[in-house]
Amino acid sequence: MKMVPAKLPLPTARSHRQRTGWNRAGKENRQTYVCRVADRNTFTERMFGCESTAGFHGQTGMSPPNKGTDMDPKSEITLHTGKKMPVLGLGTWQLTNDTAGTVAAALELGYAMIDTSGDYGTQPGIADGINRSGIERADFFLVTKVEETDDAYLATRKNLDELRLDYADLMLIHRPPRAGAGEDLWQGLIRAKEDGLAKDIGVSNYSIDLIDALIEATDEVPTVNQIEWSPFGYSDGMMRYAQEKKIVIQAYSPLTRTRRLRDETLAGIAAKYRKSPAQVLIRWNLQRGSAPLPKANQRQHLEENIAVFDFDIGEEDLETLNRLNERYSSLGTLPYI
Repeated sequence: MKMVPAKLPLPTARSHRQRTGWNRAGKENRQTYVCRVADRNTFTERMFGCESTAGFHGQTGMSPPNKGTDMDPKSEITLHTGKKMPVLGLGTWQLTNDTAGTVAAALELGYAMIDTSGDYGTQPGIADGINRSGIERADFFLVTKVEETDDAYLATRKNLDELRLDYADLMLIHRPPRAGAGEDLWQGLIRAKEDGLAKDIGVSNYSIDLIDALIEATDEVPTVNQIEWSPFGYSDGMMRYAQEKKIVIQAYSPLTRTRRLRDETLAGIAAKYRKSPAQVLIRWNLQRGSAPLPKANQRQHLEENIAVFDFDIGEEDLETLNRLNERYSSLGTLPYI
């Protein structure tokens, strides 16, 4: 693998962000980002300021927002039910080291969405972090999941008990069962939604055929399909289908679990924009209309991952990133292909 030229060092962007005029009610005047971009060898630094625009909402479903300067961490996508979901969230799979502290820090930094699941083992810690942060329930969006072997309705109640919440903003089927599409699971989530335990419902790791089976059985269209999604592994067919059905793609493992961060093409584009490879991967998702859920368990990485609203990837570079697609999965295979 060729090295990045010395003039454009491979950045790892461990960013420190200072904010002004911000409160949890979502009112803000200006955010000033002070970012330290440290090369692994030279530890060079830079600082810059950027404007943040309040009140922007994304298009319904998969229609991508316009430009980075039109978004901030509180920007939202409108789901086909009319409810709104933040464009960026914190993933918590295997986030078992100081879960509460990490979640509290994320909420304080401006993350508006937390993703978890009944089998992650993180829900009690997330509850502690929410409590520690003092944030109002209306000011964050909580996603959790039921397992394919669960009674979906009872599992929803169990998850909410662990989270110490009255409702989830989004409840998903974590993965399809071994046989069939999980119509009984879907009926359980529909009941949970009707009873006010979930504002919206969706699926994870579902193929087009399996989503169609759920819709045919119930006439209920998922609001979200949460799937592994990065420039190295995605599906144009799934993207088109999601746009047609107004289903939002939530991207888990958008950073490829760090395994592709040293890719030469990605590193070159990151250097061009003076951003880290991780920030470019998150930005790629945002500009294509998917909602990334990067995981981070250190404050410096939390800061880095949210500092992606002050730049746009140009069309030519977006196409270059799109061409990296090799249906790569950090888990082995993409279940929706």
